[in-house]
Amino acid sequence: MRDGPHIAGIASLIGEPARAEMLSALLADRALTATELATIAGVGKATASSHLAKLRAAGLLAVQDQGRHRYFRLADRDVAQLLESLMGVAFRTGALRLRAGPREPALRRARVCYDHLAGELGVQAFEALLARGLFEADATGLRITPAGLAWFAALGVDVAAVSAQRRMMCKACLDWSERRHHLAGAWGAALLQRLFALGWVRRIAGTRVLQFTPPGERAFEAALAVPVMAERAVTQFVSS
Repeated sequence: MRDGPHIAGIASLIGEPARAEMLSALLADRALTATELATIAGVGKATASSHLAKLRAAGLLAVQDQGRHRYFRLADRDVAQLLESLMGVAFRTGALRLRAGPREPALRRARVCYDHLAGELGVQAFEALLARGLFEADATGLRITPAGLAWFAALGVDVAAVSAQRRMMCKACLDWSERRHHLAGAWGAALLQRLFALGWVRRIAGTRVLQFTPPGERAFEAALAVPVMAERAVTQFVSS
C-alpha cells in the first residue's frame, strides 16, 4: 500500500513549460491578468486560460475579480516555497536556460522570493542576523531573540504588529542561486517591506529583481554589521 499524498498530478502541472513560466512570474508576489501571463508564457489567450484553469483547480493559484479584469496570483506561501525549491534543484543539476537573460546577474544578486529578500544580499543579510544573535536555530527550528526584536524596532519595524500575525514567524528558506539560506516568514517579509519604506531598495518593474541604491546598500550593510568573532554561529548554521 502506498502512503502519503500523490505528487504526480501536481508535478505534471508544474512541469509543463508554459505553466512553469506563469508560476515563476507570479513568484514576485504580484497579481497578473491572463493576458499578461499569456505574454510571459508565449502562448495564446485561449491556451493561457486553459492552463490557468488547471492551475486554479489544483489549488496552485488564487484569482481576484476587479472590475472587468481577473487577477491571478499564487495560492499561498507553500506554493511559492515549492517553486523556489524546484528552482534550486534545477540550478544545482544544471537545468538552466539555454540563454541567460540580461537581468540574470541582477536576479542572483537580489530578488523577491514571494514576499522576502533573496539572492546574494538576502543570504548575506540572514547570515549577519544569525551571527549577531538576532535569530537562533536549533533542532526545533528558527526563532527571533529579544536582541532581534530590539534590532527590528530600531530599524523602524512595528514589532507588535508583526508578532501578532497568524503565520510562520521566521523560517530559513534555501536560496536557489546561493545554495544557502535566506530569511522567510513574517520577519523576512517585514524586513523587505521596511527596506522599501526607507527607500533603500526598489523593485525593477515587471521582474523579481531588487535594486539597492548605493546609499541604501551602505546603510543596510551598516545596520547588519557583524563582529568578526560572531562568524562561528553562521558556520554552524550553514553546515547543519
